Amino acid sequence: MANVGNQLPTQAVSKPAPGKHGNVLPLWGNEKTMNLNPMILTNVLSSPYFKVQLYELKTYHEVVDEIYFKVTHVEPWEKGSRKTAGQTGMCGGVRGVGTGGIVSTAFCLLYKLFTLKLTRKQLMGLITHTDSPYIRALGFMYIRYTQPPADLIDWYDGFLDDEEELDVKAGGGCVMTVGEMLRSFLTKLEWFSTLFPRIPVPVQKIIDQQMKARPRKVVQKETQEEEAACAEQGGKGERRRSRTPRRTPSPRRSPKRSRSRSHHRERDRHGPSFDRELERERDRQRKEREGRDRDRDRGDRGDRERRRSRSADRNRERRRSRSGSRDRKSERRDKDRDGGDDRSKRKDREHHKDRGAERERSRDKKSRGETDDRRHKDDRERHREERKAKRSSRSRSRERKHKSGAEEKSRRRERSHSRDRDRERDGEQRSHKRSRSKERSHHQRESSNDHSKHSERRRSHSTE
Repeated sequence: MANVGNQLPTQAVSKPAPGKHGNVLPLWGNEKTMNLNPMILTNVLSSPYFKVQLYELKTYHEVVDEIYFKVTHVEPWEKGSRKTAGQTGMCGGVRGVGTGGIVSTAFCLLYKLFTLKLTRKQLMGLITHTDSPYIRALGFMYIRYTQPPADLIDWYDGFLDDEEELDVKAGGGCVMTVGEMLRSFLTKLEWFSTLFPRIPVPVQKIIDQQMKARPRKVVQKETQEEEAACAEQGGKGERRRSRTPRRTPSPRRSPKRSRSRSHHRERDRHGPSFDRELERERDRQRKEREGRDRDRDRGDRGDRERRRSRSADRNRERRRSRSGSRDRKSERRDKDRDGGDDRSKRKDREHHKDRGAERERSRDKKSRGETDDRRHKDDRERHREERKAKRSSRSRSRERKHKSGAEEKSRRRERSHSRDRDRERDGEQRSHKRSRSKERSHHQRESSNDHSKHSERRRSHSTE
């Protein structure tokens, strides 16, 4: 199966006409897979979260609320669910081939937005949302996957200097601004463990030129904070600036901003009870996170105590084994010193015993050899007698066969003679019968001739 997300589509892009159809968005690439990596797409379609929970969401506003409550990062896989250690080449962790994992809620909701076939107005509502930066991030990612490459710079142009921060990595630890994320979308093909759709080379050159001509703006607040920090630590030494982004807690929701139109509609429908439910949900999520952190701390402490106890027990066992081995060695040395004479006497006794045993063994061997010779002689004589008996029985059987063959031959001869005699008799009888039949036919002919002559005479007399 070819990687649809990494190849340029062959079909043309149908751009909407101005006027009534200006709200319809064009689609770039495959209209069924959204140009996603096949591994990610199969995991999304088979996940119970997408098949059960997201199936019940039918409107755009419900999906936006689900993003607000559930999305905490924009990485394609959940933390620790995909092991790519030791893999290289096409099976490496960059390309997303060969191994799967638990697909993230962000990508499930991204594909859910694709199934809703968003309009231009709805997409603008996503990227300008004021409640959560993750709603905006999914809107920008939807643009990167579905819109034509030539239109990407027009979509992202007004947000390249946006300073709203979000943590894009699963588990935290990679905080960046929305502008930095959009610059990464335009200039890099890779996004964690997956790939974006490829941008044609001419379009990519234009984008790179615009990015170089438009450097990133630095906010004055950040510069002032850095100058103040450097002034405080000036006596201690120069401040070291790391190249990696700052690891600060991810601002998942901005409390200063107001809710969007969708939430105002929900308020109008449900009243103040909906706000209470939202607050309760937020409190519940905070308590769950605090409880998880406490459980992790307790588990770490318990593991450390167990390791310490195990190491202490192992050290005790090693000491005991070493002391026992030393005691045994000292006892052996004492026994060796005291029992030197005993060992020599024992050796002499054992030597005499070995000699007597060897003599007895030699006698036994001689007796066994004599008995074996006798047995061999007896066996040879028996074999000879058996061979003679077999030969005599064979000669007798041959004589019997010869006699029976001669008798059978004589019987066959007699039978053949009797058959010849019978044949001769039958031939004589047949010849006699033939001669009789000939004589009868001759007499009949003569009688017929006489009868004809006599009849002629009568006719002649009558005529006279």
